[in-house]
Amino acid sequence: MAEPVKRRKRSGGRAGNAQRRGVAVIEQMPWNPPVNTDRPVEPLDADGIAAIHDGAMRILEEIGIAFLNPEALEILRASGGCDIEGETVRMGRDFVMEMIAKAPRQWTITPRNPERQLTIGGRNMVFGNVSSPPNYWDMSLGRKVPGNREMCQTLLKLSQYFNCIHFIGGYPVEPQDIHASVRHLDVLYDKLTLTDKVAHAYCLGPERVEDVMEMVRIAGGLSHEAFEASPHMYTNINSTSPLKHDYPMLDGWMRVARRNQGLVVTPFTLAGAMAPVTMAGAVAQSLAEGLCAVVLAQLIRPGAACAIGTFTSNVDMKSGAPAFGTPEYMRATQMTGQLARFYGLPMRASGVCAANVPDGQAMWETSNSLWSGVQAGANMIYHAAGWLEGGLIASPEKFIMDCEIIQHIQRYMDPALTATGPDEIAFDAVREVGDQGHFFGIQHTQDRYTTAFYQPFLSDWRNYEAWEAAGGVWTAQRAHQIGQDIIESYEPPPMDESLREELAGFVERRKSEGGAPTDF
Repeated sequence: MAEPVKRRKRSGGRAGNAQRRGVAVIEQMPWNPPVNTDRPVEPLDADGIAAIHDGAMRILEEIGIAFLNPEALEILRASGGCDIEGETVRMGRDFVMEMIAKAPRQWTITPRNPERQLTIGGRNMVFGNVSSPPNYWDMSLGRKVPGNREMCQTLLKLSQYFNCIHFIGGYPVEPQDIHASVRHLDVLYDKLTLTDKVAHAYCLGPERVEDVMEMVRIAGGLSHEAFEASPHMYTNINSTSPLKHDYPMLDGWMRVARRNQGLVVTPFTLAGAMAPVTMAGAVAQSLAEGLCAVVLAQLIRPGAACAIGTFTSNVDMKSGAPAFGTPEYMRATQMTGQLARFYGLPMRASGVCAANVPDGQAMWETSNSLWSGVQAGANMIYHAAGWLEGGLIASPEKFIMDCEIIQHIQRYMDPALTATGPDEIAFDAVREVGDQGHFFGIQHTQDRYTTAFYQPFLSDWRNYEAWEAAGGVWTAQRAHQIGQDIIESYEPPPMDESLREELAGFVERRKSEGGAPTDF
């Protein structure tokens, strides 16, 4: 890959899109979480939906799911709807359907800035940043390195800056220079002060979940009653495929459910490794693993805000390595979308790739995965910006390149593109030009030329000669420069100083108490 472009001020034309104007480094689209105006892609017919549903129900009824948490087992046992042997729980389909019917089809999450409130469900789509890679790559380094707090802060700043990123997932990169016992305290402090968007809690032991919920409550200036009145943050858990839910994630899931916060369950099923090699079988297993967690949440708090996620992809059968953004991944996502609508649950998907650097492979795989989420009718799309190496690397250049794709999706869903009124049919404009002129100079065009078409902040639309004369800067290099400019000019969102002090005081107190254990 080419070397990063040397730092210089830009000017003129599209090359000047990254020109600094205070904090407006680029001209981006406004905050406007999109509504999916398209009919979803539905590869399954009615018989196919029934077959996958039946497969998921038979797994729950006949094989069962291991719940490796005694408290969860007691709650399920007390329900009277489960057959439990040791840690294996079997539940009948009528019971499952009764329980998941209690979950709302749509719910909101309100962060400390109420203007950033998100609606999860219906036709609403929201996109989140990359979460949880242990490593970092950027063009200045030119290699993969372990993440640290500064790198994590960089990605949080980008997550706040870009209007097309609507929620903040887990750590955008693991800051391994912070001890694991207090890492969640420092990262959540950074997350809640550098951003004002919806935040996430990891289910890795009770202390982490409880600390995050308390920090979100403090940052929002909320009473305990107001915090629990509706979701202000969320968690995402993964099953331990095949057919298990582990102790710490179930513990956090139950704690978040009791306090009425957002709950997303996303089985990580790789077809051919942790699930059947067939996509229908992998989807059926994934649904069984997810639905039983929704049942548990509804037993704890009927009406708990739940969403079901999909992370069903395939492995490279030659090496065993995970593959992402594949045709199989896309179909599994679309199929899961059909079943999520069948169950009446909001759906989470992901923007992922297996590429190691922000190159062509990274972008076609990510584009495939993002668009499959759109086609599936997904409501939350995780890892939408910054993901590399199957989730092992976070990259600021990749983050910025992904945001261009997300803006494409947002513009694609703009109802203005499919408006059909008299101004859009433009009959008078066609008559004015006739067969002798052009449309550039007429008033109809002049009135609309600034907003008629999507304007990229990263793509370069000049011809080869003009691009070459301007330095021949490749896409990742342009993304690198934009990222540097954003970070240099970054201004955090406002926060009441008394809340900031209370938040900092909570962090210091919890650190003095030892934070959280590192063995789960």
